[in-house]
Amino acid sequence: MTISLTHLALHVRDLEACVDFYTRYAGMHVVHDRVSGNKHVVWLAEKGQEERFILVLIPGGTGRDQSMEDFSHLGFAVETREAVDTVADRARDDGILVWEPREEPYPVGYYCGLTDPDGNFVEFSYGQPLGPGAVNKYKPS
Repeated sequence: MTISLTHLALHVRDLEACVDFYTRYAGMHVVHDRVSGNKHVVWLAEKGQEERFILVLIPGGTGRDQSMEDFSHLGFAVETREAVDTVADRARDDGILVWEPREEPYPVGYYCGLTDPDGNFVEFSYGQPLGPGAVNKYKPS
């Protein structure tokens, strides 16, 4: 049996604000937008990943409003340390930076954290073993 993670669905307080955040900060784009009765559902994906992983946003959520002790987050990889700094500078200007850029031992790497309009933490990292800028130090067993 083959299993693959294909999507993450989140109920959000403000659908338009969340779509705007993920398109502006994470470079995602809308691949599906439907209204059926009183349900409005938006699917977002990274360019080239539309058939691999989708972020599904659905209005009607109560919001997350994470505490600083809760490290749950969505993670996005970027291609350089400078890209992490650029995201952090922009988020600082927008008042949504929650974790200043920092370096931690592999596999965490260099990262910063933002809060999306629903209160979820969103990490932007460089040097993890995933995505652009991947540094793979895992050795086959």
